[in-house]
Amino acid sequence: MLAMRYTHSTIPPMPYDIEFQQLEQFVTVARTKSITNAAKELNISQSALSRAIQKLEDQTGQPLFERKPREVVLTDLGELFLDGAKKIMKVTDDTFSELSEAGKHGRIRLGAIPTIAPYFLPTFLTQFAKEHPDVSVVVQEDTTENLIRRCNDGELDLAIMVFPIITKYLESEALFDEELLLVVPDKHPLSKKKEITAESVVEYPFVMLDEAHCLSDNIETYCRQQFLRPVSVERLSQLTTVQELVALGHGVSIVPEMAHRLDESERRVYRSFDQEKPTRTVAMLWNPYRYQSKWVQSMREHLRQHYAK
Repeated sequence: MLAMRYTHSTIPPMPYDIEFQQLEQFVTVARTKSITNAAKELNISQSALSRAIQKLEDQTGQPLFERKPREVVLTDLGELFLDGAKKIMKVTDDTFSELSEAGKHGRIRLGAIPTIAPYFLPTFLTQFAKEHPDVSVVVQEDTTENLIRRCNDGELDLAIMVFPIITKYLESEALFDEELLLVVPDKHPLSKKKEITAESVVEYPFVMLDEAHCLSDNIETYCRQQFLRPVSVERLSQLTTVQELVALGHGVSIVPEMAHRLDESERRVYRSFDQEKPTRTVAMLWNPYRYQSKWVQSMREHLRQHYAK
């Protein structure tokens, strides 16, 4: 149990016995702004999470969240409580990290964006585990915006994403540049066209990821540089769904080369652009103000070596 004292001008000073798990649940709800999404992430039922938040509010004597039809948002007291909760979690987590490093077993909390995670993490983590069998790696797949926030809050030790990364207090390092390829149905006119340029694809409808994914920004940036504006007919949340809809003839798309390497389907054809090629820069991100265990440092070095191959 954590004994925490909270003082507010409208509340007389009083001690609270608050469990660390309650703080973790509170911070997750505050970040996701949703009991439903937070419950899924925490792997507990919505009713159990709702009861936990209600218990926390009963202990503080004030509502921490304002319930709205589609989301929950922090009250002024909730904002103040969130700041204190993050500080407690930071100190506790850093302490456990130091204790873990002093022992034989380590833990790394690794985040990655959805257009990277499924395509290289299995191979990369398998190789890392061979060299570090006593280190457990907890993987979180999320959007760039959320990964940055979670690194900043200390919920992740390391994240893999792509540039640009807009943040003030985190450090990032480029790993490699990856080509983005045009993907079309196997019998599409572009599947056998001798030369593929940006102009040759603009007349076809595009199937793309929704705006929460940075890959869409990479594609749109490339098109703007080519003075083109693709017509997007569908926006999706999974790259595999994009590939399947392309195969079904819904449109064409541009996907990372690593997705092509794992695609064994003959219903899709991947083409490289012949002139200026679209690319993205894959990078790793971490918080230099948090405790960096030797395990995390080892994974950063492993990433450098892996991508240098």
